[in-house]
Amino acid sequence: MANCFALMGWSLPVIESMQKTGKPFVVVSFPDFEPYATENNIPFLPYPLDEWSDTSNSLDLFEKLKAFNADVAVPLYEETVEWAGALNSIYRGDARVLNRAFLFRNKAMMKRKALIGGLKVGLFEEVFNKEGVKAFMKRLNQANLQLDGEADSWVHIKPFASAGTVGHRLLRSMSDIDEKCEDSDFPCLAESHLSGREFSCEAFINKGKIRFLNITEYVKLGYSNFIPEGHYLESKRDLIHKQVQKMVDIFGIEYGMVHPEWFLTENDELNFGETACRIPGGHILELCSKAYEFDALAAFVLCHDPNITEEELDGIFPAKDFKPKNYHGNVMIYPRKRQFSKLEIPEDLNNEPYFVEHTLIAPYEGQKLSGDRDGFGNHFGTINFRGEDPDRMTELLKHYEEVDFYV
Repeated sequence: MANCFALMGWSLPVIESMQKTGKPFVVVSFPDFEPYATENNIPFLPYPLDEWSDTSNSLDLFEKLKAFNADVAVPLYEETVEWAGALNSIYRGDARVLNRAFLFRNKAMMKRKALIGGLKVGLFEEVFNKEGVKAFMKRLNQANLQLDGEADSWVHIKPFASAGTVGHRLLRSMSDIDEKCEDSDFPCLAESHLSGREFSCEAFINKGKIRFLNITEYVKLGYSNFIPEGHYLESKRDLIHKQVQKMVDIFGIEYGMVHPEWFLTENDELNFGETACRIPGGHILELCSKAYEFDALAAFVLCHDPNITEEELDGIFPAKDFKPKNYHGNVMIYPRKRQFSKLEIPEDLNNEPYFVEHTLIAPYEGQKLSGDRDGFGNHFGTINFRGEDPDRMTELLKHYEEVDFYV
């Protein structure tokens, strides 16, 4: 077992999970969190994780972590992936660990590695301005044998290193490029639209092998999901497991958890979208913990340990034949207006047998949303459901996505 886990970033749920395990850990995060950590007896190392310099770098951080006997670094957020990769390169004496961290943080590099390894990906290019996007869309139209007058092929642009949907733009036409793209978007990745049913996996990896695989059913990306997967995706579990293990092998992933997103076509082909190696959004690991009755956050941390034993691994995860009793889902709620003054919970929600709880907070009088949301923005809370029928779960999540809770 690791001497001490260095948790890169601040997450109270992860801290609480690690406290329950009794395993040694230290939190590495911004100095702003130090008073709270000190007051609550949380081992803590303040560090400026938002900068790399002569005085703020992995070698300096490595020296400071010696006082805690740390020997495994765990990235909790997208922005700490390189930090954890750099530290683990030192701890394991393997420079490729850091290179792999860069792979997770550069979507173009990730796509090239996937393509070389034989995963099915869309067409993609790095672009540096609007003209580059237009040229990419023209080449995509040609590749799709478009005729004059037909609609343009859809193009997505994404920042190389942002998490989730931040900075993601869908461009359906040449005119969209002029209307939606900003100079600040560039350089970025442009890619073709992938067809198929989108879903994510959460694969817990140790010694290069999948130790536990969760499949998350997306009802609407960025808004609602549930675990375990519904009947259709469950029927494809063997196919999905093999493809995720193939991705793990191609990328050379040895430890931790990966969060790949896939598109499953009607012909049982899996198109690779992208992957991350930190805690996913959408409260996915929280849902996973409830459905499979284990602590997914603690498992996420402990899987990073190269020295964990097979017996310890077996004790972390549900039994291989475990079948969840219920589906657990949530809807993330975003105000539908720019200005609102109160929270309204419809009576039909309180009377719904699948309804568990909500975390919605009443607004202050005349509250306004300022500026455009980045990605999907910060939701105002979730509505949580639990039940035995995935079809009913899907209906509920779709319905409450459309309800206006803030009026």
